[in-house]
Amino acid sequence: MEEEIIKKYSLLKKFNVSRETYFDFESLISMIIKKNKEINIISKKTAKNDDIRIRHIIDSAQIIDFVDLNSNTTSDLGTGGGMPGIVIAIIIKNLKKRMKFNLYEKSYRKSLFLREVSRNLNLDTEIIQKDVFLSNKIQTGTIMARAFKPLPVVLELISKNFISYKNLVLFMGKNGKQILEDTLKVWDFEYIKKKSLTNKDSFLLNIKNIKKKLN
Repeated sequence: MEEEIIKKYSLLKKFNVSRETYFDFESLISMIIKKNKEINIISKKTAKNDDIRIRHIIDSAQIIDFVDLNSNTTSDLGTGGGMPGIVIAIIIKNLKKRMKFNLYEKSYRKSLFLREVSRNLNLDTEIIQKDVFLSNKIQTGTIMARAFKPLPVVLELISKNFISYKNLVLFMGKNGKQILEDTLKVWDFEYIKKKSLTNKDSFLLNIKNIKKKLN
C-alpha cells in the first residue's frame, strides 16, 4: 500500500521529498475532498483524488527548489485551499526545517479550513484572514502565489507592501510568455524560468530584485 502511494508521486522523485510527506499529502487530499462537499475549496470538476494529486499537490510541490530554506518565514498570497502554502509547509516540516508560513486568505470559511489542516498535520502556519493588499511593511523570505493576480499586479504589491523578501515564485499559464514580455517593459527583475511538471503549456518563475523602470 505504501509503495502504491509513493508511485503516485513519481513526478516528484527528483526532489528532496520524504516518504512521510507523501502520506501527509494523502491526508490533505482527504480533507480537501471532505470539506469540498461543504464549501468550494477547489473546483468540483477536479475534486477527485487523482486530479487533486496532479493538478494541485504535485503542481504546488514542484516549486520546493525555489524556496529559500535559509529564511525563517515564507508567505503565500491568496492561498485559497492551501496551494501552494500548505503543500510546501508539509515538505518543509518533513525536512525538519524551522520555517513559519504566513498564508493570506480573505475567505473566513477557507481560513477555518486552513487552520484545521494545519492543526491536523502539525504545520507551522499563521493563517492571516486579511486582504494582503491592506497589509504593510511585510518582511518574509520567499513569496509565492498561485492563481492569485496577474504578474504586474503582484509586482506592484511587493514593491509597495513588502519591505524585505528573498524571492518571488509564480505559476504562469499558457499566456505567461506574452505576459512576461509585456511586464519586462515596465519592470526590471532577475528571473529563472522552469517548465511545469504538470502542464505542458505552463511554467514557473523565480523572480528576484524587483524594480520598476523609470518612465
